[in-house]
Amino acid sequence: MEIYTGEISCSGIAIGRIAELSRHETLIRRTCAEDPAAETARYRAAKAESRTELEALKTKAAEETGKSGADLFKAHIMLLDEFDERVENLILTQNVSAEYAVSEAGSSMAAVFTAMDDNPYMQARASDIKDLADRVIRALNRGDNSGGEAIPAGAIFTEKIILAADDLAPSETVQIDKEGIAAFVTREGSTNSHTAILARTMNIPALCQTPLPKEAAGKLGIVDGTKGVLYVDPDEETLTKYREKMEGEEKKQQLLAELKGKETVTRSGRKVRLCANISGIDDIPSALESDAAGIGLFRSEFLYLENDTFPSEEEQFLAYRTAAEKMAGREVVIRTLDIGSDKQISGFGPDFGENPALGCRAIRFCLTYEDIFRTQLRALYRASHYGCIAILIPMIISKWEVARVKEICGEVKAELDAQGLPYQDVRTGIMIETPAAVLMADELAETADFFSIGTNDLTQYTLAADRRNQRISRFFDDHHPAVLKAIRMTVEAAHRHHIPVSICGDLATDTALTETFVRMGIDELSMSPSSILPMRKLIREME
Repeated sequence: MEIYTGEISCSGIAIGRIAELSRHETLIRRTCAEDPAAETARYRAAKAESRTELEALKTKAAEETGKSGADLFKAHIMLLDEFDERVENLILTQNVSAEYAVSEAGSSMAAVFTAMDDNPYMQARASDIKDLADRVIRALNRGDNSGGEAIPAGAIFTEKIILAADDLAPSETVQIDKEGIAAFVTREGSTNSHTAILARTMNIPALCQTPLPKEAAGKLGIVDGTKGVLYVDPDEETLTKYREKMEGEEKKQQLLAELKGKETVTRSGRKVRLCANISGIDDIPSALESDAAGIGLFRSEFLYLENDTFPSEEEQFLAYRTAAEKMAGREVVIRTLDIGSDKQISGFGPDFGENPALGCRAIRFCLTYEDIFRTQLRALYRASHYGCIAILIPMIISKWEVARVKEICGEVKAELDAQGLPYQDVRTGIMIETPAAVLMADELAETADFFSIGTNDLTQYTLAADRRNQRISRFFDDHHPAVLKAIRMTVEAAHRHHIPVSICGDLATDTALTETFVRMGIDELSMSPSSILPMRKLIREME
């Protein structure tokens, strides 16, 4: 038996034969182009063909992995246009072939991302650039035996396999028959890669940075995605142990399913609402399947981030109305536009500053560009007529901000009245994400219908530690006494003013703190849909 360790991209346990993904690598040599105009035309045709392929992959990803998977390919489609200037300039100024120009452009673009050593997420985008360049080159070489997809679309495996490769591109991952994949194992890649994101979306165990020799192909393997370990050619004792673990996990899932329809209440009678965090209406089926009490956080900014332009009032109205109708009376809390910091809209002009996390973000953006904010509020109020909607305002630190928001809401409602458009009065909540908001919690509670604590930003601002900077990750301690004290102060202030308080950040699913939060008096926890039933089980077993 051989044992290899790697980084966990997606947790879980899997057993299967190891299959090595082999690719036909194409060597791109620098060759002189006799007709640069013809090479440019070849490039544009290949790019159009690649766009068509990516559109098909986006559709397939939407069907199999939901909105988050489809968004990856939407980003790839937008990224294709970034090649144009570089490729065509190389062809025209250096008289090189389209293949060489695409290869060089891809290498230079990837190098920019690789150099971002303080941002692992952006570093991981280098592999996406390489995937795009390879796709365009394959389209240029269509008909050449050296090209072709690494894995045919819809490939079927006769048994569950552990797919091993140096790295996997998102396009390869989404094309594979998911029923035939037990796990993914890559020698390169990162937990921030889009392939890792897809693996988590598909709930397939995955490891990266695993030094697995290619000679392991054909041998039986066990992936322990809870410990980051791969066993190759396991002994009988290890095999039996992991088979029993997998059977236990299946029984656990069956037992969790029995909790649907039951209350989330401790043995002493303390009730807690468990709601779902979603990024769009495509995530609602998962929320309903998980028996969520409602939507605790609808991240509306994804309606903006997935488009080149701001979504219209009608586009937003349709999305919010659909969410309200699908939840059939269960409340949908929609956070108003929260861009800036790590979520910036491509092609939008405003300078978010040298440190966007401290700049024009969230409500600061909305109160700076009120026309954009009004459009969203009109859509939200109009959608409220079709279900139970609440509005959540992010990044509030002062009472004057709340007063201005309410003033704008009043003006929007007056406009709707004048136009004869129906709406309902909605609850309006405030996100508590900064020490300022915590210290002002009593005053802010007088102006709000509820609080929602965003623990990710609250930790970042309380500890003055950038949550995206891996170099200081050991200083980003969301269990820090100061963070827990801030949460407790917020809960106490909310309850003094008789309003409920929820947690919608990552700490909502941190089981090490669940009992602490329940004892504090947290009224609601909002989390990914897949975490709801396990959390219900945990809370029901508390005293």
